[in-house]
Amino acid sequence: MDFVSRSAPFVANDGGGNAMRVCLRWLLIVLAFVVAALPSREAAAQAWLLTQAERKAYLEYYAPVIMQRAEESSSKKGRDWISNYDFDRDGNFSNNRYSWPNLLPQYIAASAAGSGAYQNWRIRPTLYASAIEYMDGNNKGLVLLYHVYHPVDKKANEIHDWERIEIVVRAATGIPGGAGEYVGHVTITSHKDHVMRSNGSADLNFMQVAGGKHVMIWQADEDNTELGTHGHELHFVQDAYSTIAARRAANNSAEVEVTNDDDKSVHYVWVPETSSAAVSAWGASAINYGNAASLAAGRDDTVSWSLVKRITYELQDLADIHVTQWSGSAWSTNWTTNVIVDVLLDEPIANEAGQVEVPAGLQRFYLGSRDIMSSSLTDGREGVLAKAWFWGGYSAETNADTISGSDKLDGYSGAGRDSYNRNRADASGDYASLGNYWRQHDFLVHSGAIDTREHYEAGVWLGNGWNLPQNGGFDGRWAQLFDDRVAYEPVAPLAVSLPASIRGCGETVTATVLVSGGLPPYSYSWSNVLWQSGASAEIDVGVLATVVVGSADGQSATRTVRNTAGWTGCGGGGGGNPIP
Repeated sequence: MDFVSRSAPFVANDGGGNAMRVCLRWLLIVLAFVVAALPSREAAAQAWLLTQAERKAYLEYYAPVIMQRAEESSSKKGRDWISNYDFDRDGNFSNNRYSWPNLLPQYIAASAAGSGAYQNWRIRPTLYASAIEYMDGNNKGLVLLYHVYHPVDKKANEIHDWERIEIVVRAATGIPGGAGEYVGHVTITSHKDHVMRSNGSADLNFMQVAGGKHVMIWQADEDNTELGTHGHELHFVQDAYSTIAARRAANNSAEVEVTNDDDKSVHYVWVPETSSAAVSAWGASAINYGNAASLAAGRDDTVSWSLVKRITYELQDLADIHVTQWSGSAWSTNWTTNVIVDVLLDEPIANEAGQVEVPAGLQRFYLGSRDIMSSSLTDGREGVLAKAWFWGGYSAETNADTISGSDKLDGYSGAGRDSYNRNRADASGDYASLGNYWRQHDFLVHSGAIDTREHYEAGVWLGNGWNLPQNGGFDGRWAQLFDDRVAYEPVAPLAVSLPASIRGCGETVTATVLVSGGLPPYSYSWSNVLWQSGASAEIDVGVLATVVVGSADGQSATRTVRNTAGWTGCGGGGGGNPIP
């Protein structure tokens, strides 16, 4: 439209006659239509927003593939599974360190036996995620956060484990993987250290498939079994996906080269459930009550790739957990006052339906991990809101320090400064917040470079109002995008068994279908039979009968059976020839 307004004076002052005026007027009309037809992101490059569906699509498209080592035995099957906070569905996180090591073996045994015990459990491997959206000059930038959850850590001596993967996408187009869009850098947690790899690094390897670009990460087991690694820490996979695929095809030993270490064993591969191409390539399955035993590694030695368990995971929202820690909720069920964080919320925290769960204003969150297995009722660990990575206020490193390494930025007090020598209060304008409370939208976006100075990081504290729609911002750390899928249990594939032919001693035979998987009740639709009763039907001699079996979750399967029965060969004699 600016082009049109600049051109108008030229037309008005021209003295060349009506013909030129008419031509220019039509030219301007055409240009106006062209400009109007351009996507809004082109016409208003300074500020545009993704839709909620697009934000979810980005989180799904870039979701990582995690290759994990297990430290399991016959009595510890499944101990290294990724899970969700409420896997036992009792609404209480504080007993997770009891339930996971002590009752998980019973859950697996019961599922294998089909006894029905513990069938209320829902393991649902989960990465808790958030998408931060901001304008990076004239471009759109995204910070995608993925919190990998384990119920126990360090040989089950500690409750909860909060490793994270952070992916920064530059020049986002609105269509994940669009032309010109790229991953600027990825940061992973190695205990208190934050190891970063930037675009172009040989250590940054992706499984690129239709509909997904999945960074490959290796995760240690809960123990300290292998030299140099500790409970559940993360490393970058240094092998290309094509190399790993070739080793799988040859059924070689399941190992990958990782950063800051040698080859590491793999017992589990965790694949985002929404990446159908990745799920298919790995042959991954969702854990459910019926197949749990078959998806538990139960190994700690190096195995071949064919023995690696390949399991899907789902995405849920980081903000789902904030609500349980808020002072106005029943926080004491799961958390203690050992760690407290105050946050000035400019906007409320709302659920997926838009209903307010935590109001705006200065709010207190209790973050100490309540643990009923500890004499002090806590192991001293702290929830996500107390993590430096949640605020971007971490010290990025090329290589992790020892396990006792520490964060040296200190963004909370104001000591931590960005590339422009600003602290978070310089960015927000709220100097009273320093050392007293976080502002809801405090966040430092790292540039991907490493600044080795103490209290300095390469990047920028986002300025006041960056999160507003008119400024092209969205702070997904406080938003709930994904359906909670309450009591959801992934359903096993429908399995239908029926012999291709049945041979009996009469003119008719009865055929019975055997069904498993899917979701009961099952439906049976027979054709070309004398009579039917559910899974069974009577079939006349020589006839080919068909049955279509359906399950309540929408799956279906078709099977056929031919009655080849005759009289010959039956006790007591008889005449005639059998039907072939």
